[in-house]
Amino acid sequence: MPLTMAKPGETVTIRKITGRDEIRQHLAELGFVVDESVTVVNELAGNLILQVKDSRIALDRTMANRILI
Repeated sequence: MPLTMAKPGETVTIRKITGRDEIRQHLAELGFVVDESVTVVNELAGNLILQVKDSRIALDRTMANRILI
């Protein structure tokens, strides 16, 4: 299921990242790689604030939908 289905406070593991190579590369540079744990910090109007490794990153709904958990 897409990352947008996770609830705030929930920690999930990335299973797959979809999209073009440039998009997958961009997400990987931000720390979104397969088997990495991600915590949903908050959700604002469908956009997500995520804790990845030691960073907090905001992703819009379309980018978050490309990350499958």
